[in-house]
Amino acid sequence: MKILLIAINAKYIHSNLAVYSLKAYAGEYKEHICLAEYTINNRTEYILQEIYKQKADVLCFSCYIWNFRYVQELIIELHKLLPEVPIWVGGPEVSYESEKLLYKYPMITGVMIGEGEKTFLELCKYYLGKAGILENLSNLSIEQIPGLMIRNETGELIRTIKREPLCMDELPFCYKDIENFRNRIIYYETSRGCPFSCSYCLSSIDKGLRFRSFSLVKKELQFFLNHQVAQVKFVDRTFNCNHKHAMEIWQYLKEHDNGITNFHFEISADLLTEEELKLMETMRPGLIQLEIGVQSTYEPTLQEIHRSMNLSRLESVVHCVQQAGNIHQHLDLIAGLPLEDFSTFADSFCQVYQWKPEQLQLGFLKVLKGSYLYEHQEEYGLLYQEYPPYEVMATNWISYQEMLQIKLVEEMLEVYYNSGQFEMTMKILELTTKHPFYLFLELGKFYEDQGFLAMNHSRIRRCEILLDFVKKKDKEHLELYKETLTFDLYYRENMKTRPYWAPDLAEFKEITRRYCKNGRMSHVEPFWYNMKAIEKEKTLVAYPEKERERQFWKFSYEEKNPLTKQAKVEKLEKERR
Repeated sequence: MKILLIAINAKYIHSNLAVYSLKAYAGEYKEHICLAEYTINNRTEYILQEIYKQKADVLCFSCYIWNFRYVQELIIELHKLLPEVPIWVGGPEVSYESEKLLYKYPMITGVMIGEGEKTFLELCKYYLGKAGILENLSNLSIEQIPGLMIRNETGELIRTIKREPLCMDELPFCYKDIENFRNRIIYYETSRGCPFSCSYCLSSIDKGLRFRSFSLVKKELQFFLNHQVAQVKFVDRTFNCNHKHAMEIWQYLKEHDNGITNFHFEISADLLTEEELKLMETMRPGLIQLEIGVQSTYEPTLQEIHRSMNLSRLESVVHCVQQAGNIHQHLDLIAGLPLEDFSTFADSFCQVYQWKPEQLQLGFLKVLKGSYLYEHQEEYGLLYQEYPPYEVMATNWISYQEMLQIKLVEEMLEVYYNSGQFEMTMKILELTTKHPFYLFLELGKFYEDQGFLAMNHSRIRRCEILLDFVKKKDKEHLELYKETLTFDLYYRENMKTRPYWAPDLAEFKEITRRYCKNGRMSHVEPFWYNMKAIEKEKTLVAYPEKERERQFWKFSYEEKNPLTKQAKVEKLEKERR
């Protein structure tokens, strides 16, 4: 008997915590359980072939919005090839409206609804008993297993009784075979549920909030530290909703830091206490990073989506963490929420952008089955994609045309801000506008007009396009932008190909030879403008063409900033023009 758990991840570096947790919980039958992980970059035909080759007796798919279109295609074809093999699905994408799913796909045997560990264990017992491997369970009825939507022998759909939530301490640690996760992100949970009731989120449906005992958590964290994994991403919905729980974990990570592993937490920043902030200030740069869901700063929208948040406190915390300079902050906004129109969303963007997080994620509302917004979609005029990821296209307050403009902003934000590859240039370009949202929109429209969208561009080419944009936007300071772009290029890496606009380094051989004795690990570049002074004073007026002085800056690539990945930069000397 072979039961196959199948995961289709968004990227190779991702891992699927769900299937590993299911297998670990059913560990007493591990010799009958196999895992198969693929990615959405694999051809569906390839995945089909590989699953077929497994010769499994039962197939179980883990379903999410990023993979469900693949799963739907696969189950149709697999049923043709293996008509006698039961096909089960589970996960957030199928736990709601299970009846509709089973009517649409009669080849699906059943749905595991909600939390799946104990349900999967009992399904294993059912099939092993049916196969005669577990003799004492040969008469077990599938209808006795809680947490299922199934068909009986007459084809009638039956929902079994609701599965009660598990105690978090009952979940076994599922990463013992750590070698399987080399060069991949490890997802880890210490709690389930969420204390908030945000109307766009499925976590609000699970009202119970459960935590894993710290005695277990610290052993598991130490396991990750001992094996020097690159990154552990906590999937707890609001990690810091319990002060004691958060402090114990953060204190442990600080005291047992291995100097390598990074830990990612999704938090509610306005809930952070002064005690937590003081502890964070003492951590190694890069030990932890924070993801903060702002979503909107428009108060009527926050009230409408049932999101409780103290914005002034949130801003204060973001600045406090920023001043410490040791923690990467990732802030999120969602376009398409109720009551927020194009103008108010632009204002939300502007407000959060001015906080200058390391990353600002501009996302679009997903209308998820089971969520409050899904149930009230007509009331809000939500037009969204028919297929996953169910992204909103228009609402009562924002048109599809306006959504397309926000898409342009999103793409330019990813390239020129979130990439961290144009830091100095963007700081200068921002001085030309009062509203950064419209700066990114103007840049996006320039890309669109020139036919540059939906194309892969090299970093040098991105610089060239930005220079062409500047010629229209701020031609007066074109020479300054050439220097800031050169600065940004070497800030990130010792360029193999020198940009055409940069000065010939032949006349600076002596100073290069003097300061760059370790080859590719350092670089010296001459500039007429004082980059750091401009960055500090935030003005272009103070740097007229006359009175400029040449300055030499050394970029050291052995001493990169752990948060931004930028080289250490120091000014060497200057000479009067």
